[in-house]
Amino acid sequence: MAEFRMPSLGADMEAGTLVEWLVKPGGTVKRGDIVAVVETQKGAIEIEIYEAGQIEEILVPPGTKVPVGTPLARLRGEGEGAAPAEAPSAAPAPGVAPPPAGRPVPSPLVAAGAAVAELASPAARRFAQTSGIDLSAIEGSGPGGAIVLADVERVQAGKKPAGGLDLDAMRAAIAAAMARSKREIPHYYLRHEVDVTPCEEWLERANAERPPSERLLMAALEIKSVALAARRFQAFNGFYRNGRYEPSPAVHMGVAIAIRGGGLAAPALRDADTLSLSELMPRLRDLVQRTRVGRLRSSEIGDPTITVSSLGERGVEVLYGIVYPPQVALAGFGKAVRRPWVIDGGIVPRSVITITLSADHRVSDGHAGALFLAEIGRLLQEPDKL
Repeated sequence: MAEFRMPSLGADMEAGTLVEWLVKPGGTVKRGDIVAVVETQKGAIEIEIYEAGQIEEILVPPGTKVPVGTPLARLRGEGEGAAPAEAPSAAPAPGVAPPPAGRPVPSPLVAAGAAVAELASPAARRFAQTSGIDLSAIEGSGPGGAIVLADVERVQAGKKPAGGLDLDAMRAAIAAAMARSKREIPHYYLRHEVDVTPCEEWLERANAERPPSERLLMAALEIKSVALAARRFQAFNGFYRNGRYEPSPAVHMGVAIAIRGGGLAAPALRDADTLSLSELMPRLRDLVQRTRVGRLRSSEIGDPTITVSSLGERGVEVLYGIVYPPQVALAGFGKAVRRPWVIDGGIVPRSVITITLSADHRVSDGHAGALFLAEIGRLLQEPDKL
């Protein structure tokens, strides 16, 4: 019997509040399924499970704040035999009216008013979560009384989206993490100017054959180039913990994203080095959209092995970032500017981006950092090979 525990969603997290269960006892899960929602200083995080099996018992009810590592549920793994049948007494708790005729009987947690996920469509549940709407107050119009997206949209019509974020708490968490970083990490900084005219020309050709919804952005090329360079130069891709460096075999690229209303998060694009640009771009769009309304997944928060930050779209030419512990490096990108550039002995106007590196001197040095930045620049000269 395995235990599903409150995950650590960053080095600065000590506890989280379980907001909602998306599974119930007896339900089957597979690796990667989203099983719960946890509220932290970074917002509401969708928690994924990493083992397949059957939910044997839920140990923590919604609304409970528990420390990292606390068992949340018990999971019967595959091959451990069938889970015992659910008790036939699925009647509502005392004092709770039975569900309408034809409406599915909820689990005990649902009957107690703790969760209503199985009575709403996935689209309705997600829209309600990102809009700060309580599903339990909505009368469903779908089959069996289920809540559908149209029901939530009607309620949302006169309501300002909340997103489930405490921005003051998020800023406090960011400040604490950055203060720790500057206190504990001996930073060094490098900058490198790169001619990205080949990228702009390649993007123009590639996007000419794509519908607007599938067009690539410069950000995709920047992320992919850093990911490939990080795979080659492992001193910049991993974690410094317990007095030693742990290089990561995978490249999970943290992407710094501004949240609407204020705040910042840097969730991970997992295995970014293995994704084609056509795969990376839609994942990036999805990640940005969900982050800006505070809907992140646990693997996206806890897994980044190196971070990319860009303020080019804000008109900033040079960005020097702060390493997010326990990571050891951050690559920054400014906006592309037209500058005179020497090519084959002649001076021509070219689009130039300044790339910076903020890195941990306990793990790497300026020589290694220079090679790392040079590799990013080299990769950007051949966008067709990214």
